[in-house]
Amino acid sequence: MTDALKKTATDYALAMGFDLVRVTSAEEFVRDRDAALERINDGLMDGLPWYHEGRVRRGTNPQELLPEARSIICLGLNYYQDDGAQGETGLPVGRVARYAWLRDYHRVMKKRMRAYVEGLSKQLGTAVSARWYVDDGPMLDRAAAARAGLGWFGKNANILTGSHGSWIFLGQIITDLDLEPDAPSKKTCGACVRCIDACPTGAIVAPYVIDNARCISYQTIENRGPIPLELRPRMLDWVFGCDICQDVCPVNRKAVPAGSSMWDREASGEGPLDGTAEGPVKAEAGQPQGLTALDLLELAEITEQEFHNRFRGTPVMRAKHAGIRRNACVALGNIGDPAAVPVLRRVLGSAEPLVRGHAAWALGQIGTPEAKEALNNALAAEADADVLIEIRTALG
Repeated sequence: MTDALKKTATDYALAMGFDLVRVTSAEEFVRDRDAALERINDGLMDGLPWYHEGRVRRGTNPQELLPEARSIICLGLNYYQDDGAQGETGLPVGRVARYAWLRDYHRVMKKRMRAYVEGLSKQLGTAVSARWYVDDGPMLDRAAAARAGLGWFGKNANILTGSHGSWIFLGQIITDLDLEPDAPSKKTCGACVRCIDACPTGAIVAPYVIDNARCISYQTIENRGPIPLELRPRMLDWVFGCDICQDVCPVNRKAVPAGSSMWDREASGEGPLDGTAEGPVKAEAGQPQGLTALDLLELAEITEQEFHNRFRGTPVMRAKHAGIRRNACVALGNIGDPAAVPVLRRVLGSAEPLVRGHAAWALGQIGTPEAKEALNNALAAEADADVLIEIRTALG
């Protein structure tokens, strides 16, 4: 174990365009494992069938992921973007969480981490044994980041960093390199509870504890069925994810846009992935354009092919075609603009019952004579039992 080896490893991570790098040991995450299992047993992870006990136990034992594991290199990549100038269109728009404004970070992070391991092996003159993960892998990414001192747990369960707030993507590289661990951060949120108070659905049920099923992000992304009636009015105009608990966090006030990293070049294909002269990264088709706010009228009627063309290569694809239309209907109902009635009337005739039901709810929220007429007409033609319930409920 040498200081020079660690310096080489961390300096190279920064040279690769990562904004933060810290190291922790490959010891088991006992406390975090127990906390995660408790959340599962308490039903707070309901709706995420892939997040189960076996996954948690595997992900909290680095040796099970890499038998020769000795260290974990924890990485952070800034993704913060300013809202930018949003021209007034006069049309209702839906909000998208900032992390989804860019290309799908899973592919970006994994590609960069792979290049990092390969480049570090060349620098050291020996093959580095490693496995790398983002949040779609079994490893508890925030637990590793906290133990490495990359940041500390906020009461909204996000990792907060002193330099970039919580606007960072996390990655972990489990490796056989013997690196000196960094100390955990001593910072805390103190008495601040702004994120808890600001959550419109009450998803932060206690400091550091999230009820997954109440979270707007879960409802707009992972939930494949109807959004619970009691939550719909509280979801405001969000159609993919939610940033409310981050927007109100005092730690995020000094966040700087991510243009200083290689993200922009990598996403556009204008620069090499690892800073070498090996040539540019090929840009994928369907790069995101204008995802900060989406036209809800267009989104409610978007075809499946249009959905794929518009959002291919972005995280928004996770919501699925029917899901994003469902979300648009809820947002239109919350905005309550009568101009949406003609669109919602047409959506009542769409093929997907899930979308028809939420369009009915939106018309009920708008409540104009035209909206009620559309609901009464649909009532006579509808055959799906669940949609009929939605229509009758919307009619009061």
